Amino acid sequence: MAVGDDLEAIRVLKARYFRFVDTKQWDEWRALFTDDVAVDLGETGTFDDADTFVAFVRQALEAATTVHHGHMPEIELTGADEATGVWAMADIVLRPGAPRVMGYGHYHETYRRVDGQWRIASMRLTRLLVDVQ
Repeated sequence: MAVGDDLEAIRVLKARYFRFVDTKQWDEWRALFTDDVAVDLGETGTFDDADTFVAFVRQALEAATTVHHGHMPEIELTGADEATGVWAMADIVLRPGAPRVMGYGHYHETYRRVDGQWRIASMRLTRLLVDVQ
């Protein structure tokens, strides 16, 4: 696979991340991560495997309407089957009976190719602003 193909595959991976979480396609969303994904959501918590992370997010967002956007990816291939990326992000979370939450920040990620497919191997979310309305 050419470098451009790898970069595009990682962009598509992250696009699916946003679409699947917003449309609550949990099995498809789970498939985007390595089994041993390391996730750091700051004050929200840390996770060291995909199943625990996906179960947590599913419980937290199942009743919510969400909109997640990723912008301006900075992706670097660091090996034949490894890469890093930083994505600017914005999200909106609407929970029944709760204030609207809008967040802005960055996803800092690593990717690993597993069985020919790029997967998210680690993710750290840093927030610059959280606006509760």
